[in-house]
Amino acid sequence: MARKKKSQNIIDGWRMHDALCHAGLSAMEWDPWIRHSYMDEFCQKSFQKKRNSARTDHSVEYDYIAYRFRGFPDAKQEHQLRCTAGCTRFLWNRMLADYLDLYRIMGVTVKNTPADYKSLDELSFLNDVDSFALANVQLQLESAISDWQSGEKGKPRFKKKNLNTDSYTTNMSHNNIKLEDGSLVLPKVPGKIEVRTHRPVAAGGKLKNVTVTLEPDGSWQFSIVYAYPKQEELEFTWESVEDLNDLEILGLDMSLPHMYVDSNGNFPQYELDGVVVEFEKWYTKQQGRIAKAQKKLSRMVKGSSNYAKQCRKIAKLHAKTKHRRSDFLHQMACRLARRYDVIAVEDLNLSAMKKALKFGKSVSDNAWGTFLAILKAQCRKYGHMVLFVSKWFPSTKTCSCCGYIHKEIKLKDRTYVCPECGNTMDRDKQAAINLKNEAVRILQSNRETMKKQAA
Repeated sequence: MARKKKSQNIIDGWRMHDALCHAGLSAMEWDPWIRHSYMDEFCQKSFQKKRNSARTDHSVEYDYIAYRFRGFPDAKQEHQLRCTAGCTRFLWNRMLADYLDLYRIMGVTVKNTPADYKSLDELSFLNDVDSFALANVQLQLESAISDWQSGEKGKPRFKKKNLNTDSYTTNMSHNNIKLEDGSLVLPKVPGKIEVRTHRPVAAGGKLKNVTVTLEPDGSWQFSIVYAYPKQEELEFTWESVEDLNDLEILGLDMSLPHMYVDSNGNFPQYELDGVVVEFEKWYTKQQGRIAKAQKKLSRMVKGSSNYAKQCRKIAKLHAKTKHRRSDFLHQMACRLARRYDVIAVEDLNLSAMKKALKFGKSVSDNAWGTFLAILKAQCRKYGHMVLFVSKWFPSTKTCSCCGYIHKEIKLKDRTYVCPECGNTMDRDKQAAINLKNEAVRILQSNRETMKKQAA
């Protein structure tokens, strides 16, 4: 059965406006009957003010887990993936341009769908790609426009080829997506795509959607989302502990050379398969190779094939740095969250630290903010706590033995020597111990307050 063609769509309205403008008529000089008849038809499909892009079924609560695997498509599969990503980018730009132009010129907006564009002869190529990918473009655009109109975010931008990452999202429907035996089946993609499943997928989940991404280094990544029945989160019941010293409490003080130093004087490291993995300055280690590759790129003709190859080489160096850093942060955060009940850290202003004393590159290479975000998520998973101590707490200047505040200590002094009791200790370890003691004090104070309120 042939698809029923839309009687009126946004392209026809734009053609009418263009023809009248070429005839030398402005919008106010059009025949009132023509203008109002088209206006009424446009307004029937106008955008709703409320955000309608979130169409998730909230009748059942789920926990969503995304598994990100690298894929190795063959030539035909890669061609189809690139075509789908290109069509989604084209549709985003077309729908956004039509929305902005009609609102600017005619004062109305049209809630068009990908089917309206696919019914046009000049856009028939949209029928060759996954329809769910195009439908998600509409939802994403509606979400972006709603956030823009509410003031939460800025105006949606157009996506330019070779500058924006090629990606698209497709949904599970009637078993059209399958992941089994190291292969992935996607709609409209011929055959099975080989994927490297480096971690097992937990049983009991329902596959919801897949996001396909072409990284700048040329690798294909597939983010597969599963929905699991929601489980009750473990609550941290430190109030029931009689002696707070029975809790496993750790203080972490940020350190630019070592990422952090804990209250036991240890640096971040872990053992895996008999090999000790230590913290490294990953970007600093690759900086020389990146600079050499970028210098070579600067001598090439922009837009040439050699220029594109060199860009991929540089992207691979950055990707290696990113992946090594991300893996280490997840490994350390997971190990700390499992072992300790309370982890005390200082609430630092990382944005200000990057701008001060030429620490920007070193602070970014540490990725302390990303580490804390991962650590909080892991602690929530295991029912433990990350306690943030005020940045105005003098953790570096306070002696952990007698409590004396050494105000004369400077940044270049890496060893703390107490003028009062003579305590000598590494500066960062001293701060980590003070953060741990301050966490115990805060918990004890909150417990006493709760007892008074209960009484």
